[in-house]
Amino acid sequence: MFKKRKKSIVVPLARKLITSTSPKSIISEQFRTIRTNIEFSSPDQTIKTILVTSSVPGEGKTTTAANLAVVFAQEGKKVLIVDSDMRKPALHYTFDILNEKGLSNVLTRHQNHFLALYNTKIENLFIIPSGPIPPNPSELLSTQKFEIFLEEVKELYDLIIFDAPPLLSVTDAQILSHKCDGTILVVKSGFVDKVDVLKAKTSLNTVHAKILGVVLNNYNTTNSNYYEYY
Repeated sequence: MFKKRKKSIVVPLARKLITSTSPKSIISEQFRTIRTNIEFSSPDQTIKTILVTSSVPGEGKTTTAANLAVVFAQEGKKVLIVDSDMRKPALHYTFDILNEKGLSNVLTRHQNHFLALYNTKIENLFIIPSGPIPPNPSELLSTQKFEIFLEEVKELYDLIIFDAPPLLSVTDAQILSHKCDGTILVVKSGFVDKVDVLKAKTSLNTVHAKILGVVLNNYNTTNSNYYEYY
């Protein structure tokens, strides 16, 4: 007789802006290393739009996107971070703002993006949350209105970071990755199957997305006395 397998309980990472609260920590230093790697990844091309996604939910993509936005803003860049996960938004929790208006308002009601824009407590960093959940997120991301929105914000900000849904859940991230200059894939160590990561990479290759790199999250370093997330 086989024992009934217990369901694993997924405990989400605390979505902390550690790069803001503890800028001298080892984790913050790792985010600055990622920033440098991104800046040197395409010497012949200016990276203005970055998509952050993962294979499956719960890998830490929102935390990664938010902290990357902070370190780029700390460098002096004018940064806009957009919650393009209009199915299960989370970025507004990280920045402790309301989600009453956001990207979905811009795309469905043809509003100017300034009406959905929030300041953050971090200098040079601005945020557009997802807004009310629409019935057709992937269709909205495929519209000409989104193209217009993208061109507008590219004129006004040095860098735009999109926090997108997981690749294997819906097609939204694939659509966005094709429109962005580069994509970062977040992989949570010991959490996601290798097969799923390869599927996610294949889905990005299918739409000719430029993969800037992979952020290995939740990795337990063996040669140190501390446990670090990145």
